[in-house]
Amino acid sequence: MSEEITSSGWDAIDREMSRIYGDQEPKHYGTIISYALGGPDPLDGISAYKAETPEPHWHFVTYGFSELYDKESDNAEESGFGFELTFRLARKEEEEEPPAWALNLLQNMGRYVFNSGNVFRAGDHLDANGPICLGADTLLTALAFVEDPELPAIDTPNGRVEFLQMVGMTGDELEATQAWNTLGVLSTGLPYMPYYITDLERDSLLRIPAVSEAVHRGMEQDGSSTGFLFVSQLGWEQGKNGWLNKTPSILQLGAKQAEVIAKLLRGRILKGNRLLLVGPDLRVTLEPGEKPGWSSGEGEVRIVLDERAAAELSERLIPKESKFKVPSLQGVAFQIVKTNITDTEGNVVKVIG
Repeated sequence: MSEEITSSGWDAIDREMSRIYGDQEPKHYGTIISYALGGPDPLDGISAYKAETPEPHWHFVTYGFSELYDKESDNAEESGFGFELTFRLARKEEEEEPPAWALNLLQNMGRYVFNSGNVFRAGDHLDANGPICLGADTLLTALAFVEDPELPAIDTPNGRVEFLQMVGMTGDELEATQAWNTLGVLSTGLPYMPYYITDLERDSLLRIPAVSEAVHRGMEQDGSSTGFLFVSQLGWEQGKNGWLNKTPSILQLGAKQAEVIAKLLRGRILKGNRLLLVGPDLRVTLEPGEKPGWSSGEGEVRIVLDERAAAELSERLIPKESKFKVPSLQGVAFQIVKTNITDTEGNVVKVIG
């Protein structure tokens, strides 16, 4: 006889949602063909609840990042990946069905985690490189992850499960989280974005003077918590140092991330911390030191910056095509190249630089 399959993990999530919404029957969207059998959607299901406070919104919760049925993993402490995602999306009064794009977004997050093995934690952020709702006229082009304000972590028969809420962010808010930290930026904006509800129509929180001032104060006091940055356009051309032909080595950076790196230099090097840039074929370590200098090896570049060199480099890193040297750093030049932003079909929709 086959063993009976339990749904203890699923039931534990349902109990938490019932604690908030009582007998409300959510809109539930299940998966017809399981991911294990070749289906396109890795999550077993997504429920959407109609919330009225602090303002009308849809409250989504996923089923599938954690172990919903029997315990299968060897990690007794955590259930599956250790979390489920939630998402709060502003809802108009007349809306009776949650928008399909939000369901697709959550399934896309599932595909990313299941295919890469990378998990999300509170304080993480993700650049969507375009509107989080494809085709929408919105400034929200990134996502951050925080603890859901109404759903603390729970212990289930299969292990611990956290509820991580996705939050839509604007491009300048993303840069601020990189130059300071995600939770700091979001917490300063919480009075103007209650429960971290995502609203596609909102403007940047940094346009609010109180938020902007608090974020810049945090940057100055704490520096940046971002010690690692993936840079899609990162290249190195080794120079020549012969008697008749001397040319500097050149570090190439994409215009899209030049300004972000400039802010990170101020938040990392000037606070005594290193910054690691990782590209498809190259790793560049920028670190503080008393004397500027550099060295290179196969796929690796190390650049040492004192405060003067870091400040000089930071001032020149702007999102515009250019080539320049830092006077106190001999033997190396920097080149900013254009960045092409493409849509899902590979068509160039925006050029930076």
